Amino acid sequence: MKRRSFLKFSALAGIFGLGASGTAMAIARASNPYYSGPVSDHFDGTRFFNPDGAAPKGFSDLLKWQFGGDREPWPASATSPFAPARPEPKVDGDRLRITMVGHATMLIQTAGLNILTDPVWSDRASPVAFAGPKRIIDPGVAFEDLPKIDVVLLSHNHYDHLDLVTLARLRQAHDPLVITPLGNDAIIRDHTPSMRIETADWGQAIRSGPATYHFEPCHHWSARGMNDRSMALWAAFVIETGGGKVLHIGDTGFDNGRPYRNARERHGRFRAAILPVGAYEPRWFMKDQHQNPEEAIEGFLLSGADYALGHHWGTFRLTNEGRDAPKEMLEAALAKKGVAPERFRPLHVGEVWEAPAGA
Repeated sequence: MKRRSFLKFSALAGIFGLGASGTAMAIARASNPYYSGPVSDHFDGTRFFNPDGAAPKGFSDLLKWQFGGDREPWPASATSPFAPARPEPKVDGDRLRITMVGHATMLIQTAGLNILTDPVWSDRASPVAFAGPKRIIDPGVAFEDLPKIDVVLLSHNHYDHLDLVTLARLRQAHDPLVITPLGNDAIIRDHTPSMRIETADWGQAIRSGPATYHFEPCHHWSARGMNDRSMALWAAFVIETGGGKVLHIGDTGFDNGRPYRNARERHGRFRAAILPVGAYEPRWFMKDQHQNPEEAIEGFLLSGADYALGHHWGTFRLTNEGRDAPKEMLEAALAKKGVAPERFRPLHVGEVWEAPAGA
C-alpha cells in the first residue's frame, strides 16, 4: 500500500474506531497507554466498551467499505447561506445562544460562559496535514473572532473531534479548561503539557463556575490509530446552568434509544439537544456508531428536549451520503412525523440559534 493510501486508511481508522484483529492488537499493545483504573461495567481493565452494545468493526470491514459501494459526489468547496458569525463577548443570565462553527464544533454561550465542543479549526481531520478528510467549507467563526473561551468539551478522541493543533492554539490564546472522558487527557498532555484538563467517567460530573458538566453514556468508541482502539472513553454531556440543561452528543449510534432514555431518566427536561445527524452511510458499516437523521429525530423525541440542533454534517467528507443528504433526510423525516421544523434545525456553518424566550 502506498504511503498516502496508508495514511488515508490510518485517518479513517482513527475516525471510525477501527483496528486490527483482537489477537494482533493484544500482541501489539498489551496495556493501555492512556488510562489505568478499576474494571467496571464498561471497562475491562484495558479497553472501554458499550454495555450490551455492538463491538467495533474491524479493518477488513473498512477495506470492504472503501472498495465497494457507491459514493454520492461532494463539491470540492462549499459556501454557507450564513456569513461567518462574530459572537458577542458573552451571553448572560438564562439566555442560550449556539453558533455552528462546523462539523461537531459548536460555540455554546449561556450564564456568562463561552463553551466550545470538539474544536477543530484545522484543514484536515487527520493525523497528518496532507492526507485524510479535508474541510470543504471555512469555519463559521474565524479563530481570531472567538470570544474568551472558558471551557472546551471533548467528547472522544477521533480526529474529527480531538484536534491537537487547535487545542494548542486555544491554550495559547484562551487557556480554557478542557473537560473530557477518561484517558483523553494523556493524549492532549503529550502534545500540550500545560493544558488544564479535568476528566470523569460516565455518571460523574464536574462543576466549574456557574455550570455543572455531566458525563453520560453514548454508543461509540475511540482510536487515534491502528493499535489503541477503545483505550480512551467517549461520552455525551449534559450542561447544567441556572438557565436549564443542554444535552450535547458528539457521536453516537442510536442503540435502540438507550442514550436518550438514560439521559431523560437522569436529567428530566432539556432546553435543547445538540445531536449528530451525518456520516451514516453505508448503514451496514455505520449504524452502530453513527445514527442517521431519522434516528436522531427518534432520539430527540425520546429525550423530551424542547428543541434540537443537528451537527456533524457538511464540513468533512467522511462517508458515502451526499453533502446535503443529512439536511434533506432530516427535513423530510420531520414532516413525515409531524414535528415542526423549527424544533429540530440542521445548523449551517455560521448559523446562530438562540433559544426562544421561555424555552
